[in-house]
Amino acid sequence: MKTCFRLPHSAFAAVLISSLASFLDASAQDDDGAVAQASKTPVELAPTGQRLTPLAAPGSHAESFNPELHDFPNFRPSGAAATVISPDRKTLVAVMAGYNQNNDAKGNVVPGASNEYVFFYDISTGTPHQTQVIQIPNAFVGVAFNPSGKALYVGGGQDDDVHTYALQSNGRWAETGTPIALHHEGTNSVTPSSVPPSTAGLAVSADGSKLVVANLFNDSLSIVDLRARKVTGEVDLRPGKVNPAQTGVPGGEYPYGVAIKGNGTAYVASLRDREVVVVDVGAQPKVLTRIKVQGTPNEALLSADQARLYVTADIQDVVNVIDTASARLVETIPTAGPNYITFPVRAYKGSSPNNLALSPDGSTLYVTNAGTNSLAVIRLNPFGGSENVGLIPTTFWPSAASVSNDGKTLYIANWKSPTGPNPHETNNAANQYVFQLQKASLLTLPVPDYQTLDQLTRTVAANNGFLAKPNPADVKLAAGLHRRIKHVIYIVKENRTYDQILGDLEVGNGDPALTQFGKAVTPNFHRLAREFVDLDNFYDPGDVSGNGWIWSTAGRETDFSVKSIALNYSGRGFSYDSEGTNRDVNVGDAPSTQERLNVAPYQTKDPDVLPGRADVNAPDAPEDEGNGIGQGYLWDAAVRKGVSIRNYGFFEDLARYGAAVGPYQIPLERDPALIGLRVAFPTKATLLAHFDPYFRGFDNAFPDYWREREWEREFKSFETNGNLPQLSFVRLMHDHMGNFGTAIDGVNTPETQQADNDYAVALLIDRVNHSRYKDDTLILAIEDDSQDGADHVDAHRSTAYVVGPYVKRHAVVSTRYSTVNLIRTIEDVLGLEHLNLYTATARPMSDCFDLNQKTWSFTAEPSAFLVSDTELPLLRPDQASRAARRSTHESAYWAQKTAGFDFSREDHLKDPAKFNRMVWEGLKGNLPYPAARSGADLRQNRRKLLEQAGVMADQENPRPPATASTR
Repeated sequence: MKTCFRLPHSAFAAVLISSLASFLDASAQDDDGAVAQASKTPVELAPTGQRLTPLAAPGSHAESFNPELHDFPNFRPSGAAATVISPDRKTLVAVMAGYNQNNDAKGNVVPGASNEYVFFYDISTGTPHQTQVIQIPNAFVGVAFNPSGKALYVGGGQDDDVHTYALQSNGRWAETGTPIALHHEGTNSVTPSSVPPSTAGLAVSADGSKLVVANLFNDSLSIVDLRARKVTGEVDLRPGKVNPAQTGVPGGEYPYGVAIKGNGTAYVASLRDREVVVVDVGAQPKVLTRIKVQGTPNEALLSADQARLYVTADIQDVVNVIDTASARLVETIPTAGPNYITFPVRAYKGSSPNNLALSPDGSTLYVTNAGTNSLAVIRLNPFGGSENVGLIPTTFWPSAASVSNDGKTLYIANWKSPTGPNPHETNNAANQYVFQLQKASLLTLPVPDYQTLDQLTRTVAANNGFLAKPNPADVKLAAGLHRRIKHVIYIVKENRTYDQILGDLEVGNGDPALTQFGKAVTPNFHRLAREFVDLDNFYDPGDVSGNGWIWSTAGRETDFSVKSIALNYSGRGFSYDSEGTNRDVNVGDAPSTQERLNVAPYQTKDPDVLPGRADVNAPDAPEDEGNGIGQGYLWDAAVRKGVSIRNYGFFEDLARYGAAVGPYQIPLERDPALIGLRVAFPTKATLLAHFDPYFRGFDNAFPDYWREREWEREFKSFETNGNLPQLSFVRLMHDHMGNFGTAIDGVNTPETQQADNDYAVALLIDRVNHSRYKDDTLILAIEDDSQDGADHVDAHRSTAYVVGPYVKRHAVVSTRYSTVNLIRTIEDVLGLEHLNLYTATARPMSDCFDLNQKTWSFTAEPSAFLVSDTELPLLRPDQASRAARRSTHESAYWAQKTAGFDFSREDHLKDPAKFNRMVWEGLKGNLPYPAARSGADLRQNRRKLLEQAGVMADQENPRPPATASTR
């Protein structure tokens, strides 16, 4: 059956251009109007502010995956990692590989209800009907049918095995025998056991006798004899292990997708090294050649005749097309959008293609664009010049696509969903962690005709702001700020929601019933929100620190980050590859093993362990790949522009703070500059020439007070010499909390650690305000994510503070902003190029500013908890509240409650949901854990609401708040 895309290229282009002309030339129509014109369907908002309209396509239908757990009837899993259709085209299989942990009433993980899942659907009529679901302990992206159609293989993820399911006589599927073990005892990491093995892609030979498995963390390909059910060979994909003459040469690392041509040749996509490794999997397995490709290749798919291999590539937003006869790259096809959408998709990246499917006749390729929540429709041309002809809206972060046998129906699975309030009414109170609120779903829709595809393309463009024209007021304000502001200090903190900190403000949309660290603990954050702008509609796109730090520094996230971080946080073995380390190796500090050993002697001595500086999760710069690989961060943009930078604690090697490195562990030294003790080791090459070696990175045992004092030591020198860097990155992280038994200076309870963070941020702001840089320095402070608290609006809603000259005073700003808008604001103020599609299409935070408001003042005030409960040498203790404040429990209580938790780096707790519950119960006593929230607007009648929550309304400076409109 042919698909509907059969017009000749010229005719197709004529129809498309004609139908779009009025739309693209209408200068008065913005993207809101485009949404209204293109679709009347309900709209959801992603944490970035992107619109989601998955039901925009006529005849579309979306349904959650339901494993029908008896004890958790409302549970719906996340992480639709892969789909595959049976050889007879009647069965669709979807594999879940997300967080998928369920907790009991006490917050403990329920093992029998905390698995991954394999879903089976009957699609013989086009409409999917769920027929069966099988639980599996662990999984990732690997799933493949035997050509016979009677066997299915699913990779076991961190279990380092492959499950085999056989079709029974009653039409049901059942596991056959024990899983096939792959026998990897260690991985290519700092130490042999620091990162467990994991399966990635699977592929089966044409005769059904052989299975190949990409070993993600072992950089190898396993070959399995399916008749004998055992591994018969393994090929190490790294050049130095293939040929000793290439020792230390990068290649073959992080193998992800795989495909087999016939019975003897496998093609393996190497994420980290941007190549496809061609492997002979015959009697004498060996690497045949390597094909360099654009972007980070993930999924691989062969055409029906196996003449072409299609490989999606994140970061560069293309499909790489390889001629299998010559093993050459013959074409790269952009996936971001059709040619008539020229800006910004031609200039910037961020579509993140991650999966693909072919129409039965091979004429059309469908590609999931995870970053823009869309499906690209590509008309293939075997002679080159294949064309992206349109986009279809999907659900949030589409991750897998399949096509029905007749080519008329598309099946698109997504990884996650917007979270909504936390707690949320669809989940019980013990399962309210941000990853537990995300749900995967299956979107089914008819293949659209030309006119419908035109409308759907408009909707995708509008959803992502591709066609929005610059707001003249934004442009004027940005120019004014650029002339006036010469320095930006960007502070990133850790893990709080808006309600958790500012819910007790007398203004804004906060719920005081959810406030855990209110005014008494964080007096300075309350004053900053009250005296400058209360951003009560601000969102962190990152779910957790693992992806929050990428969003906070690059304004986007990679597809591998989305998938690997969810599994890392669920304890399913994946490494934390988010801040410049890969498998715990600092790949940015030095390119060769010997150079690394010179700096960090505790690291592995194997020269073929992640050689080079490539970072599997680093985004590229906007320019061509060859000039900007891995350089898509704010600091890179600044250096390219000639803007001076200084780094205090961002992206550092944290292994040096732990006991595992033995004599190389860096001690807790309050003033390391005084004795010349280096405590900071950046993980990004760009930062190596622009960092403070005496500023300690993430370490819960170390107060933020001392971090600020070290920052201030350098600031004094800059002030004296008049050379303050134009962009400073300052990490003040103690609101993360932890290490209650070993934290120094009595800063060892949740209250004191939150108060420490509050005071450190305030001291920095105070110091700037009383300096020569008062009139030309803007200070921005955010959380990297908001995972560790409840919020009645959304689990991603968080605090953000904008302070300095030209910032509005005493204003509530309810415009919907996110971290992306904040980064866009930094770009505009400092005149930097946009980092990617997200920042290029985001509005700056204009509603926070007033060019007539130059004067400002701020003096730090320590919380009474710091005065009463710690030994910190506070600078102005006389300003603290006269009433003594003591922590609810002493440190011994918290140390005992959190015994076994690992606070050595962000969120490395194994069970962060349980930690959240412990904090609530320790602070609130018998007060019930929060029940479902409504998401209601609580900006009105604040006094009554505060009184009901037992909070006295603050009557300092009573006034009606200035309010910006909600968008």
